[in-house]
Amino acid sequence: MPLIFVGGLIFGFGLGFSHMAQPEVVLNFLQFEDFGLLFVMFGAAIVTGIAFAIMPRLGRRAPLTGTGYGRRLKSFDRNVLIGGAIFGVGWGLSGICPGAAYASLGVGNVTILWAIAGMFVGAYLQGVVRSSDVASTRSTAADD
Repeated sequence: MPLIFVGGLIFGFGLGFSHMAQPEVVLNFLQFEDFGLLFVMFGAAIVTGIAFAIMPRLGRRAPLTGTGYGRRLKSFDRNVLIGGAIFGVGWGLSGICPGAAYASLGVGNVTILWAIAGMFVGAYLQGVVRSSDVASTRSTAADD
């Protein structure tokens, strides 16, 4: 658990240090005025790629769950496409993504609580919709 806390600490510090916890900076990127976000994302992708290549060879178990490392492939389907589009619209409207929203609280942006509340409500509504879809599928299958 301490390793996970340190990882979150580094992540949050990096977001704050790079100014990516400020919605104005992200919105400037989305309006093609500031391309700093590209460099932050590229740097993060390099570190993540190296970690994904090395970590399974160094340790046999994930630090949080204790399970073995393995790839979890998600097929590209309609839900991924629609969910990604909805996420993109929310990101564009709020200027912040979920990880950076929490880091934004750390740099004193209290108004970001509105975006965080919206994320929770949106996730809850998605869960309600998904549960009703599963329940209707089960009832349809039981009727057959």
